[in-house]
Amino acid sequence: MLAAVALVAVGGWLFWRQTGGHGGPTARGGSPAPGRTAGGGTGAGGGPGRSTDHGSTHRPDGKGDPHGSLKGRTVVIDPGHNPHNSRHTGQIARQVNIGTARKECDTTGTATNDGYAEASFTLDVARRVRTLLEDQGAKVVLTQDGDRSYGPCVDERAAIGNKAHADAAVSIHADGSAAGNRGFHVILPARVTAGPADTTAITGPSRQLGKRLADRFRAVTGSARSNYIGDGTGLDVRGDLGGLNLSTVPKVFIECGNMRDAKDAAQLTDGGWRQKAARGITEGITDFLTR
Repeated sequence: MLAAVALVAVGGWLFWRQTGGHGGPTARGGSPAPGRTAGGGTGAGGGPGRSTDHGSTHRPDGKGDPHGSLKGRTVVIDPGHNPHNSRHTGQIARQVNIGTARKECDTTGTATNDGYAEASFTLDVARRVRTLLEDQGAKVVLTQDGDRSYGPCVDERAAIGNKAHADAAVSIHADGSAAGNRGFHVILPARVTAGPADTTAITGPSRQLGKRLADRFRAVTGSARSNYIGDGTGLDVRGDLGGLNLSTVPKVFIECGNMRDAKDAAQLTDGGWRQKAARGITEGITDFLTR
């Protein structure tokens, strides 16, 4: 059984590489109008709702390799939501096609009980990740940099990664679940073939990206894997998120913690911890791209 799983995984990876690492058209249907991430209290849908030593890019002190280890690589970082979405409720409520259904263009995201918005958290961490990745030679594209009045919509977020022919894409979020639900989890794309969505070529590499991301995030931040999603693995598979369904490049979401839990919120609102989160995300991406 294990041998069969291994053969399938290797075969999926080879298929992805043979198709140029992008599994399909550059941007299905072109780039949509500006305007989301799926979901209730989080950009990935609200509350409850893993490496060899060969080729390691990490020094014993846990820091990444020197300058240039990611030269020639393109990474798309997607800061979930937008701080200005709440001023454009009509625009972000517009329905877009995510393959399996039609969903809102975007949402406002969640916030801590003290009012620190998920959109502010995701943009801050995304900018920190960009700095760390560029320091290693990567070309980094943000889907938004606080420079848009709202959005972009989830379908455009996927299209940005596709158009950039990204070697990896990560969407950054924080959850909005019940108090007591703690820890981070990484969302992987399910196999979806519906309408404009076809994740066949990216599910394998996306899982590898997600495992490395979860491992490094845990090691760097000290945060536990989610106690309410993923059965202790810190991994979740979903087929209802447009940002994943419409991607033709390896892509995952990371929910860095639960904003509605006081202990998690204390980390998420701390600038020092957010720098650790950024480093964990950067090291996970680096692991994936250099092994």
